[in-house]
Amino acid sequence: MLGTGAAALLATGAVPAAAHAGTATTTADVLPAFTYLREALDTSSLAYNPTGELIFPCIRGTGGRLPDAPGRFLLYYAPHEDPGGLCLAYGDSLEGPFTEHPGNPVVANVWEPHYRVSHVSSPHALWNAEHREMWLYFHGENHTTRLARSRDGVNFTYAGEVLTTAMVPGTTETSYARVFEHPLPDRGARYVMVFMRNGPGNNRSIGWGWSADGITFDFDPDPLVGHADVGVSDLSGPHLVIRGGSTYVVYHTDRGDIRMTEVGRDFGTRRHMGVVHTPMGGPPDGGRSAAPSYAVDGGREYMFYEAGHRLGATIAIARSG
Repeated sequence: MLGTGAAALLATGAVPAAAHAGTATTTADVLPAFTYLREALDTSSLAYNPTGELIFPCIRGTGGRLPDAPGRFLLYYAPHEDPGGLCLAYGDSLEGPFTEHPGNPVVANVWEPHYRVSHVSSPHALWNAEHREMWLYFHGENHTTRLARSRDGVNFTYAGEVLTTAMVPGTTETSYARVFEHPLPDRGARYVMVFMRNGPGNNRSIGWGWSADGITFDFDPDPLVGHADVGVSDLSGPHLVIRGGSTYVVYHTDRGDIRMTEVGRDFGTRRHMGVVHTPMGGPPDGGRSAAPSYAVDGGREYMFYEAGHRLGATIAIARSG
């Protein structure tokens, strides 16, 4: 799980360890300050852009994994509004430029005979080293999270449902899931899922589950991070960060910022650490940064994120100093 290069990071999707020892005191001990660099894609020139808005980036490296990949890095993203559609762009630098895959969407809202839904969105890619495959988790509808698998990161085979509201009693939405390789020996688990859950009062919090194989999960009936615990109405877009022997979940709030909670290596800690990233007031953020995805290359850290209001967002790139 731990490393300092892009290869180590992108094997799991979790941010690798830095030179911090012990439990972090502040958010700055866990993640650096990120400064906006540029938009990842020229949305005006995209061939597939049915709704004019893009959300939920997931950036992954291909080196040593996908020998025939179109670039060193694959960027997955999607529109949210109907019909959605999981999309792919590729490039050789985390700073861009990224080129739209000509076959987008790589996963659509109709996949016979498996499903026919109003939309699919929130693609999260996990490199599964055991199977030598890219596993893509996504939602559609908002009450169901699904899995597709690929040998090349481009062409996918449907693998079924991994999370539904029926698996987490009292919820009406279970979506925006990200899965990471993170061993929990006491639970017999090798993978952890974090996701958005909507419960009583129509408030969104962060849920979590664990799995031995990345397919069949057990889920905690209670939130990992409750919206009221951090004084907001809604949380979403969770991501794991592993630093200095501990684990943190990073998520965005309805205030437009990105915050952090320490959960510990065994997910038994709840230490709310506050804001880790404040959005710019001007474009493209317009007061909202969301759904971060992290990467490292050449010793520099990057954050890909959803910039702008929910139905008009784009994908932005920020980097550490």
